Amino acid sequence: MIEPITSSTRDAVRAFFIDAWGSSEMVISTGTYDCATLDGFVWSETNVIIGLVTYVIREDELEIISLDSLQEKRGIGSALLNEVERVAKHYQLERLSLITTNDNLRALAFYQRRGWRLARIISGAVDAARLHKPSIPVIGEHGIPLHDEIMLSKVITT
Repeated sequence: MIEPITSSTRDAVRAFFIDAWGSSEMVISTGTYDCATLDGFVWSETNVIIGLVTYVIREDELEIISLDSLQEKRGIGSALLNEVERVAKHYQLERLSLITTNDNLRALAFYQRRGWRLARIISGAVDAARLHKPSIPVIGEHGIPLHDEIMLSKVITT
């Protein structure tokens, strides 16, 4: 079941991030975020979060800060993306954006299949983030050295 993050789910959201990532802090080129304090949606089953999306709204854009699904191929990530797109349309925003890392090949494929476009490569952004958050690994998925961020965007259609 998908529901908005509320004050009553904040502790569970924080625990989710700590279990999945070691911290609720996200350091990316657009800022440093405590994901447990952001707006978003959770997908939970029997009071256990198995999917989560967080975002920030600025000017004419909604930026997804995190999207996690603990069970792939169930439509959880797609459903959470749909909720975020619904929010963007409600606020009459022009586009969605997000940042992922150069090693995250599954995410790049996932988003592009859903109409997202590669917008920008931010060379060395992960190296810079690692100075603030040393727990960011040097080697990412598939043994790929983790150096750069890739920004993706999607134009909102009404």
